[in-house]
Parts: sequence; C-alpha cells; structure tokens
Amino acid sequence: MASAGMQIFAFILALLGLFGATVSTLLPNWKVSADLGSNIITAISQMQGLWIDCTWYSTGMFSCTLKYSVLSLPAYLQTARTSMVLSCVLAALGLCLASLGLKCTRWGGGVQAKRHSAIAGGVFLIVAGFLCLVPASWFTNEVIASFLDSSVPESNKYEPGGAVYVAFVSAGFLFVGGAIFCTSCTGKQRGPQNCPPNNKQQCCSASQPTDNKAEYSLQDYV
Repeated sequence: MASAGMQIFAFILALLGLFGATVSTLLPNWKVSADLGSNIITAISQMQGLWIDCTWYSTGMFSCTLKYSVLSLPAYLQTARTSMVLSCVLAALGLCLASLGLKCTRWGGGVQAKRHSAIAGGVFLIVAGFLCLVPASWFTNEVIASFLDSSVPESNKYEPGGAVYVAFVSAGFLFVGGAIFCTSCTGKQRGPQNCPPNNKQQCCSASQPTDNKAEYSLQDYV
C-alpha cells in the first residue's frame, strides 16, 4: 500500500494537473502562426485558441475576437472544447473524492470509506487525464497536417502553441496522480487484531491457530 506521503504527492500532482488543464483551456495560443518570412510585415503573430483568436501587429497593437458560432467550428475544435471542459470538471470531482481518501486526514469516514473514496477519486482523475490528452493529440495532429499540406498558403500555416504542451503535461500529472490513488488502497491490511482491554485474553486466545488446540487434544489421548 502506498504511504500517506505518496498520497499527498499524488494530490499535489492532481492539483497541478487541474490547474494546467484549466489554464490551457482558456489560453488563446493553441496554435500560433508559423514565421515563414512572408507575413511578418503586417502582423507579428497570430494565435488561435479554443474560445478566442488574437493577432499582434508590428505597430504594437493587438486585437482579439471571440468564436461565437459553435456550428461553424471544425469538428476537432468542438471536440477539444467539450473534452477540456469535461476534463476540468472531472478533475475537480476527483480531487474532492481523493481528499476524503487521504490517510493523513480525519474526515472521510472509516478505513473502508477512505479506501473507496481514494479509488473513486483516482478513477475520476485518470478519466480526466484521458479527456485532456485526446483533444491535445487531435489538435496537434490537425495543425501538423495542415502545416505539411502544400496546398495551404504560407500565411495560413500554424504551429502547435504553448497551450497544447500545457495540456499534455497536465494530462500526465492527472494520470500519475490518479494511478497512485487507485493503487494506494487496493490491498487489505493483515495483522493482529486490536483487542479491547476488557476482552483482551479472550480475543487473543481466539486469534491463535486451531492447530495448537488440536495438538493439545491429541496429547491428552496419548
């Protein structure tokens, strides 16, 4: 079984994963314009995110526009929006359940209840990591495929931005944190029973193996 220190480490990783997934969802640089030398005169950089597009000009001015229409967006962008939002929600729920299953805390009920809470929180975190990894991978594949397409003009070529890398790292944190929580309480404790002070003699005698009793009874007949 993982120690309480490993659970705290997993909780910190999951918290970083939730923070990173939320930040990457809101960042506007999921893909940035490729600096190929032809469009650097009018605009320094163009960025496109899940919710907003921004353009920085050489004069120092910048403008951003929101993506109001959902149906006009490509399928991979709609999927990325939905998956990232679900990832953040599930990661938050997983952290709440995992906090109840921490061994170093007093809330969350008994040992059995903490075990169930830790495993459930770990499952939520793993699913959240998967939902964060899928849109990042799909989005990166679409950007690279468009960049390598010779029919696309150089002014419309983009490269994966920093938000994609943040999403990949966040997915890894969620995976590792969820895996630690799932394996932290899978085993069952085995050891001597805790006997109350009043019935300590009866409890300890009952915990002794029955082979000794059988051996004593055989000696009586001999």
